[in-house]
Amino acid sequence: MWPNKLITCNLCTLKSCVCLYNESDPLLSYSGKADGAQGGGGGSVDTISHSLTVVQRLEALLVQGNGSDVSLRVETPNADEVKVIQVHSLVLTLQSPVFEEILLNRNSSTLVLKESSDCAVVFDKFIRYLYCGELSLRLDQATALHKLSTKYQVTGLQQGITQYMTQNLARDSPSGHVAGWYEYALQAGDLTLRDSCLQYMAWNLSLVLQSGEWLTVSSQLLMSLLQRSDLILQSEMELFAALEAWIIKNEPDGLTAENALRAVRYAMMPPRELFRLQTQSSVLARYQESVRDLLYMSYQFHSASPLSMAKFFDVNCSLFMPRNYLSPVWGSPWVINNPTRDDRSTSFQTQLGPSGHDSSKRVTWNALFSPRWLPLTMRSMYTETGAMQPTRVEGGRPRIIITPATSSADFAGVNFQKTVLVMAQQQGKTVVRHVYNFHQSTEENGDFLAEADLYRRTSEYLIDSSLYLHIIVKPLYQTLIATKN
Repeated sequence: MWPNKLITCNLCTLKSCVCLYNESDPLLSYSGKADGAQGGGGGSVDTISHSLTVVQRLEALLVQGNGSDVSLRVETPNADEVKVIQVHSLVLTLQSPVFEEILLNRNSSTLVLKESSDCAVVFDKFIRYLYCGELSLRLDQATALHKLSTKYQVTGLQQGITQYMTQNLARDSPSGHVAGWYEYALQAGDLTLRDSCLQYMAWNLSLVLQSGEWLTVSSQLLMSLLQRSDLILQSEMELFAALEAWIIKNEPDGLTAENALRAVRYAMMPPRELFRLQTQSSVLARYQESVRDLLYMSYQFHSASPLSMAKFFDVNCSLFMPRNYLSPVWGSPWVINNPTRDDRSTSFQTQLGPSGHDSSKRVTWNALFSPRWLPLTMRSMYTETGAMQPTRVEGGRPRIIITPATSSADFAGVNFQKTVLVMAQQQGKTVVRHVYNFHQSTEENGDFLAEADLYRRTSEYLIDSSLYLHIIVKPLYQTLIATKN
């Protein structure tokens, strides 16, 4: 069963009020707001609120149809079922400019509305919202309600549904819903929802690839994902396997399949995996001519040093640029218990680079987490002895520094980009909430965990009172091709 969710639009908002609940009549309550002198003087302003009574009476008016002056006849094309709802033109006019225009131009007490089948099913919920300012819904009803709120320009409901959808991207559903919501947002022009869906899929791609909806994504969405460098997944092999399954299932035209296969970063796969793909993949066997040049360059990348490659090839192109891989050779998870307590440190190893030439070389990294680090411009640089001594005070902000344990000549021509993933628990799933990229310190961003209240145990940034991070180190190669005059 789909879980219900309540969306509410309060008709009356009272700030800093003292509310007295009337047990004999819960619909009659008193709310007092102090303003000026305390006590019974004339300097105080009080509020009597019966908004709940008004809402319930409006709902009763809708249910009973008393005083109705308009009948809505909701029809669905190619269907015999008709839904008739008795309404009041004043309410609809106040809530919807579209209904206002329709009602001004009507020549009958009956309005015939043509709605799609999914919208017709939830139309009574939509009308109830116009009367009561709230509705309950399931995941599978969200797009239909968003369509109605958009069509009839009910802005508050439209924004509420968008917020509901962005907050429930991680929720389980029988066949998945994020890709469907993305396609709908693209069609409806809802940029907030579109971007939220795309970011969720990019940052939690392994979850998406394992879901039932992966094989149903459109070719447009597929290419949007394949072209991104910020994808978070286990490995490039995982992505190729999912793409192969999508091509087999959907049988796209040749150009679509070729473009998708050329978006795979084969140089990020070990040579043995490349060889296995060439000998065992039916999809690659069919389209091998389309990617032959990429495979050839990938083998060259693995057989020579990156420094040598950089003299002849543009190693800044996407083929040689890692995505955010979660496998141990690229980084390490880091769970920080009670993160506000004190500084923490950890060490981990990664391979020097994805090239086969460097695959056996390891780099040890030291990471330091400071919960209250004072920005450089606000602290003393040196103590009396001349040693650098960072000062930690209340009001400082969290920071992570990642540095290599030793230097090496192998680092020549390579920039190491650090990426920190901040995880969160949503709808029972561990998902990526934020991604921070930097060279050495999160202070370079200025917004690392800026909105996180790590002191609150129930903070949405914490899982069981702990900060869950994943550190990824990505080597980015510098091109050494001589510029032609």
